[in-house]
Amino acid sequence: MNLSLKGIRAIVCGSTQGIGKAIALKLALQGAAITLIARDEKKLIATQKKLTLINKNDHNFIVSDFNNLKLLKTRFKDYLKLNLKPTILINNTGGPPPGLISKASSDDFEKYMKMHLHCSHYLSTSLIPIMQEKKFGRIINIISISVKAPIDNLGVSNTVRWAMASWAKTLSNEVAEYGITVNNILPGFTDTERLQSLLKNRAINLNKTIKEIKNSTILNIPAKRFGKPEEVADATSFLCSKSASYINGINLPIDGGFSKSL
Repeated sequence: MNLSLKGIRAIVCGSTQGIGKAIALKLALQGAAITLIARDEKKLIATQKKLTLINKNDHNFIVSDFNNLKLLKTRFKDYLKLNLKPTILINNTGGPPPGLISKASSDDFEKYMKMHLHCSHYLSTSLIPIMQEKKFGRIINIISISVKAPIDNLGVSNTVRWAMASWAKTLSNEVAEYGITVNNILPGFTDTERLQSLLKNRAINLNKTIKEIKNSTILNIPAKRFGKPEEVADATSFLCSKSASYINGINLPIDGGFSKSL
């Protein structure tokens, strides 16, 4: 099985913490050169230093906030002028805050559609010509297990994630003939800062302790534990490889068996 990514550049969004950071480090272990995208320059520098300890490729970063699509476009256009020819894109950004969909405003949907769908679409369509030229491309979207079934009190998030999944499936059919695959990773309850924030919010709403919420959540997971960012990264890295060239347009749950659907 060929899992090597030597000679390949990957762009990893939201890559200074949690799942995004774990993916960046894993792809570097497979030999890839990494371009990080995130909004915190200090954290980007720290992550870049970790990458240089893994391999000696020219790892770099783009400082940008997905809340600002105009800024992202400006900085990404400048990046493309470097002619680094990236052929792997990991679309990954922070999820919307918890809340009932009946309480959400149209502004909430607009904001997070821009952060997730609009930014992912811009980055993907900017890189597809390079991928076509190389006859190799991987677009992987880190979404959520809520694509399989909505999660309570994540109204805006559930909606945006579904939109991302449908967009990705549509795109996968259009680009497959060029050696480009588009797949979705659906993390379940994964031990990240976002999960801790969601558990805290639920504990407050239900007047319970975080430990109680954590334990009750774990009871609903067949594996009886939360996932690790590194486990999501392992699956993602395989889909990035040439060994996954005939896997296209799928939703891959990494959830310890939490999803009840096939």
